[in-house]
Amino acid sequence: MERKKIRLALLAGGNSAEREVSLNSGNQVFQALDKNRYEITRYDPRDDLPRLMMDAGKIDVALIILHGRGGEDGKIQGLLDCLGIKYQGSGVLGSAVAMNKIISKQLYLQDGLPVAPHLVLDRTKPVDAGDVVARLGLPLVVKPEHEGSSVGLTIVRNERDLLKALELGWKFDRRCMAEAFIPGIEITCGVIGNDELEALPLIEIIPGEGYEFFDYTAKYTPGASREICPARISPEMTAKIQEYSIRAHRALGCRGCSRTDLILSGDEAYVLETNTIPGMTATSLFPQSAAAAGMSFSTMLDRLIELALED
Repeated sequence: MERKKIRLALLAGGNSAEREVSLNSGNQVFQALDKNRYEITRYDPRDDLPRLMMDAGKIDVALIILHGRGGEDGKIQGLLDCLGIKYQGSGVLGSAVAMNKIISKQLYLQDGLPVAPHLVLDRTKPVDAGDVVARLGLPLVVKPEHEGSSVGLTIVRNERDLLKALELGWKFDRRCMAEAFIPGIEITCGVIGNDELEALPLIEIIPGEGYEFFDYTAKYTPGASREICPARISPEMTAKIQEYSIRAHRALGCRGCSRTDLILSGDEAYVLETNTIPGMTATSLFPQSAAAAGMSFSTMLDRLIELALED
């Protein structure tokens, strides 16, 4: 007897600043999915939400390959909840919290995770650049409250450039976070699972020459950065970072999968942020890490869909 195919909605595109990344990821995910196992219908939330709503009764599960606002912040998750469609990854609360850098920082601190010193700066209130620099030192990092993929992020190296960096950040959000810059090794750690969590092998990120940090261009330009998996650090530090990543995942209420970015400086690792829908091209960080754990790209996608259906 032929096995009934799972009716899968593949969501990619959307309206965020990361639309092109999402479309690229969606194309590669579509190619990797087992067509003998899934009956796949594609939807771009920018254009296809009415069709998605009409088709809801014919969908078993959705695979959300969206990044940034409208996709990673709980909005599409809330719509799918209303439509009764299961989906991979975190729900409304975990998605919204992880997307908010200020709230997630507060939850990391509440859990006892090490983070960089920071201040919240609101565009409706005066900012004393000298006071910010006195409290955080230089260089420091300015980030919008909600953007992903380093959109709107600036490394500030002198006091006179702080307000310029804030003006850029405030184009995206009313509030920005100014954070002490911690030099060190950039590490990322994937976590997979619902109730039982598995931390994947760590990846060490080395931005190429000409890149101050792992910014949008360094992330998405082929060959712009080196990614080493497993990271070249001690077993003891590896275990500590994996523990931190699982704790971050739980502190934010994540489900299914996440990827936490950290800076290793000396004998401590500082949690930067957690991504609830990591990049999903075959060469993205989370799939690379899954491959090092023995999961092919298509097997990893199967696992995420199984977790969605389990939930």
